[in-house]
Amino acid sequence: AGGGGAASTGGRGGPRPVSTLAVEVAEDGTVSYDAVVRGGSNATRKVYARPLDVVPAVHRPRADPAKVLSALGAPTREEEDEAAARTALALSKIVGAAVAADRPTDTAIVNAATSQKASTSTWIKYTPDPEAPGYNPAAATRMIQMVHAQVDPMEPPKHKHRKAPRGPAEDPVPLLHAPPVKLSREEKAAWNVPACVSNWKNSRGYTIPLDKRLAADGRGLLEHSVSGNFATLAESLYVAERGAREEVRMRADVARRAAAGERERRETELRELAGRARAQRG
Repeated sequence: AGGGGAASTGGRGGPRPVSTLAVEVAEDGTVSYDAVVRGGSNATRKVYARPLDVVPAVHRPRADPAKVLSALGAPTREEEDEAAARTALALSKIVGAAVAADRPTDTAIVNAATSQKASTSTWIKYTPDPEAPGYNPAAATRMIQMVHAQVDPMEPPKHKHRKAPRGPAEDPVPLLHAPPVKLSREEKAAWNVPACVSNWKNSRGYTIPLDKRLAADGRGLLEHSVSGNFATLAESLYVAERGAREEVRMRADVARRAAAGERERRETELRELAGRARAQRG
């Protein structure tokens, strides 16, 4: 079989696609038109374009495909009508649900539709009870006209939507408590919580002992401990002080040496001046 594809010739803009396809011939000598749907964007996809592709694989022998298709046969007129009726019923259900969802259901619209039925009436013929009060023997049968009561379209709804409380999702987990145990005197003393005593307010003027006030303050419950950072701080201060003393001593030595050199220089200058003066006099 010959292969088909899009060919192009080079130009300034590069290759240009060609819209013509080569003719493909199947194994039986018939022209294969699958290249029309298998080209372009469907080149990397599996395309089923032959009638034999709809036949299940188990019923697809290596024999003549025409015999397989002819053996399946076309549906009858009754089967086509039945399938069309089922399809139309399913489509009508879908369309009806969509239309009903968009239809307004407000109270005013419903009342207006009910008020339109007031013009229609029904005649009812009945025979009255002779023993009923107000019975008239001249009227053996009576006719009444049944009409719809007029409803105000703007009347608010008379019912209320009450939302029932949601029940628990599952049964509550039972809490298992140990039997009560009698506390000892030490345990009671450990669980003894002193009364709240304010250090700012005493509106009733109670005389509160100092021990009770300190107990309420909670100072006795504090554990005083010296942190190790104090030793680190003391050592750092000692090292800093020693370094500062060393720097002061070095500065003092430098200043003393500078003063001694300046004194020696002054003495040398004075000695030279005295020598010059003696030389000029002599």
